[in-house]
Parts: sequence; C-alpha cells; structure tokens
Amino acid sequence: MAEILKIDEFKIYKTLVTVGNSKQHYVFVIPSGFELDLKKAAKAAGEKNIAMVKSKELLELTSYVHGGCSPIGMKKYFPTFIEELAKEQDSIVISAGKIGHQVELSLADLQKVIQIETKDLC
Repeated sequence: MAEILKIDEFKIYKTLVTVGNSKQHYVFVIPSGFELDLKKAAKAAGEKNIAMVKSKELLELTSYVHGGCSPIGMKKYFPTFIEELAKEQDSIVISAGKIGHQVELSLADLQKVIQIETKDLC
C-alpha cells in the first residue's frame, strides 16, 4: 500500500505556461493555493501583457498534459520564473511530469537543473 505523506501546503507548487504579446512563451511556478498575478508576470518577463496558454495547446508545446506540467523536461526551454516565497522553504514539491506524481527538491537543486528566476508573482 502506498504511503500517504502530509505536506505543508506552502511547499506545493504548480507550473503555469503563458504567452506574451511578443508570442514568446514563459513558465511560472507558484504555490498551488495562489493565483498568478498576470501584471506581475508580464513585468517579470518584460512583456506588456501576458495570457495563459490554452489547455489544448499545452501538450504540443511542452510535452505535458494539463495537471501534470513540470518546469523540468519540457520539449523546449522557456524563460522560467518562480514565486519568491520559494526562498523561504527548505524544499518545494513540483510535478514530476505525470498527473499524481511529484518530486520534492530544494530551490538550489531546481536551479541546478533549469535556469529559473525568483520574482514576486502572486
């Protein structure tokens, strides 16, 4: 039987894929209980406006389905930003690329795998 672990809700992060006015795509990683502030996201990316990518476009763009999107291992690298609150955690939990699968790692370890900037996003 699988072991059920209780994890602090502020450690669980979701991955959101967006597109700017320039048609450039961006990835934002934020705590699961928060909403991405699109104005702050646009500012972080240096765009005038930013919008969420449509769910039906996600698989072709990233190789992940909605609900299983990970900032690691996308089909192509996109500029990636993480909510600065992650700096306050010893570790965070992100999707492992499949619905129902997660990986826990420190922000420093995540930054060893992909280029990521911390910003105020929520």
